[in-house]
Amino acid sequence: MRRYRQGMAAAAGLALIAAACGGGDDGAGDDVAAGSTRPDEVADEVNKLDLGGTTSTTGGTTDTTDAPAAAYPTSMEEWEARWEEERAAVVERIEENGWGLQADGITVKGPEGFTVDLSKCASGWNNTEGISDTEIKIGSHTALSGTLADGGNIMRAGQVVMDHYNKQGFFEDSEGKKRSVNLIIKDDGYDPARTIPIVDELIDSEKVFAVWGLGSGPVMKTYDKLNQRCIPHPFEITGHPAWGDPVNHPWTTGILLAYNTEATLWGAFIDQHIEELTAGDGKATIAGLIMNNDFGKAYELGFKAWLASTPNKDKVEFVSETIEPQAPTVTDPMTNLAAENPDMFIQMLAGTPCAQTITEVAQNGMKENTKFLMAASVCRASTYTGRDAVGDATEGWWIMGGGARDVASPAEDGTAYIKWARELLASGGYDYKSSGNLGFGVGFGWMWVQVLEIAGQLPGGLTRANLLIAMRATEMTAPMYLEGIKWNMNGNADSYWLEGTEVGRYDVAKQTFVQQGDIIDLSGKSSNCAWDQSAATCK
Repeated sequence: MRRYRQGMAAAAGLALIAAACGGGDDGAGDDVAAGSTRPDEVADEVNKLDLGGTTSTTGGTTDTTDAPAAAYPTSMEEWEARWEEERAAVVERIEENGWGLQADGITVKGPEGFTVDLSKCASGWNNTEGISDTEIKIGSHTALSGTLADGGNIMRAGQVVMDHYNKQGFFEDSEGKKRSVNLIIKDDGYDPARTIPIVDELIDSEKVFAVWGLGSGPVMKTYDKLNQRCIPHPFEITGHPAWGDPVNHPWTTGILLAYNTEATLWGAFIDQHIEELTAGDGKATIAGLIMNNDFGKAYELGFKAWLASTPNKDKVEFVSETIEPQAPTVTDPMTNLAAENPDMFIQMLAGTPCAQTITEVAQNGMKENTKFLMAASVCRASTYTGRDAVGDATEGWWIMGGGARDVASPAEDGTAYIKWARELLASGGYDYKSSGNLGFGVGFGWMWVQVLEIAGQLPGGLTRANLLIAMRATEMTAPMYLEGIKWNMNGNADSYWLEGTEVGRYDVAKQTFVQQGDIIDLSGKSSNCAWDQSAATCK
């Protein structure tokens, strides 16, 4: 296991200024590149943030505040009416600005200078490949096996949502073509080597209209090819900063809170709790367990970039261990980290290790001795944090959760959208309590539905070019997120769908992360990232 130590310190006003799109490869030391956020816009925001007061994991369960009462619709009829109005507004904005495929037949234009030259697409490119008069064929790759297998429930639930709207005859475009979505799901086991031939099969044999994938590593190995071939690649289920590249990779977008932004918020949290963390001997030890792949490195590099920017590096020591994505247990690295007597522990991992680390912390003494325990946003699902998964061990853990609602949480029993999601899942044969990722799948499936419908209402009906513009110009109210979390993109100026989060603290009695303080809204403040794979950094 690779381990490193590095001093760091805290300055709350600088916390988000230093977030990075990356840095050197493993062992690159302090060489990190800043730039995941715009300093001039973000600094003021950070100074306003309340990231959970001064209550530690070991000091009880006092909340800063409960989540505010939602002003969202209280019935699905109201939701559907709102979405219809919002889709119409997006279509109107696109048409008024003349965005989309231009008269020359090769130029696609969108907001804020967004431009794509279709003449540079691979030979034989077809604007309507993968769609017929009755079908929209979307290919997907995900983990249906291995330690990340629960992530496959995202695609399964997405299919349920698409089938729901298929049955309603929802996808009728401006040309009068009424189609149904056919989602083709392939298992890559979260193994990039398996992803490559799967994507080749989807685009060369199945000839899909678009591709949907899960995992930073798998997507990283295929997004160059998909962009070169001008194949829509939206809503990739990963928060790697590389997907924020509308100039060089216009056909790809992520969907999760960028991992480097999340890592920088961890730094801001440390800033605001530095007195507790250094109480006693004036020093604080921060421990992290990092998944050894593109996903884990994005977290690590973002955190190291924040760390490198802080002025008082002698205040805190950072120690880490790594695990392979398919590692059967986390016992050895967690034992090593427990031996460091850390003041704070951070998950930089996903899948089964989420629950494993929570269990290990409860057994190796860290639960009693570590002041703050921080879960990764991708670990928030009840599958990893709930009583059925880890008993009451999650009590008091913190999270920068990305604002998503948990379909399996009893706290959501009265939410109209969650009731609808549960009913949809039941109609598809799924028990919503069996996997928190089913809730993500319903939410992401809803996103596909909205963007496909917007694209279909544009002049010329549903095409790849129209889907591209719909991706880059949509703003709607996404029901899977807490009120105040924005879901939007804006051409070259804003290339991340999600840039908001809540700070949460787990309450076993409520079986959910309870919001602490106000929603953090950084919409439009994350800088684009032209990712250099060889250097593992933004150019």
